[in-house]
Amino acid sequence: MRGIFEFVNLLSLHHESKVRANRTFALTLSVCLFAGVARAASDQIFDDQADAHRLIASAIAEASKSHKNVVLDFGANWCPDCHALHDQMQRGELGSIVRKNFVVVPISVGQYDRNLDVVREYGVSLRHGIPALAILDSHGKLLYAMTQGQFSDAGSMSAKSFVAFFKKWEPKR
Repeated sequence: MRGIFEFVNLLSLHHESKVRANRTFALTLSVCLFAGVARAASDQIFDDQADAHRLIASAIAEASKSHKNVVLDFGANWCPDCHALHDQMQRGELGSIVRKNFVVVPISVGQYDRNLDVVREYGVSLRHGIPALAILDSHGKLLYAMTQGQFSDAGSMSAKSFVAFFKKWEPKR
């Protein structure tokens, strides 16, 4: 009889251990998810109130003095792929390429309801998603516009893909 009680006691302890592990996992997962949402909400890359035309004019003026090209980065703060692209452009080899060769202008498209005149002006298509980029030379001439959602899955793209793209559009010196 004593063996049965020990067995039941072990089962009970095992069950409590599993419950504790499941609670710990659920709590950890909740914290991670909340941190991701909080980060996306706190990292305001795109200013919904900014005058995009004024930002672009300022970037072209800066680019002409520094002999850089201009990147128009159309995106939104709610977009995880926009955050992924932004993060990639800040670090490593790509960060170095961007800092040396480009003036970046983040342009908010809101919920696909902001700055659509600028999107059209530069021939960018948002139909396949964001982020979407346009590349201008240092005088504001359009060199390239994304139309096929090439970076709309930026969160799963390799750093090498971004490096190859930006190297292709470095200014000719």
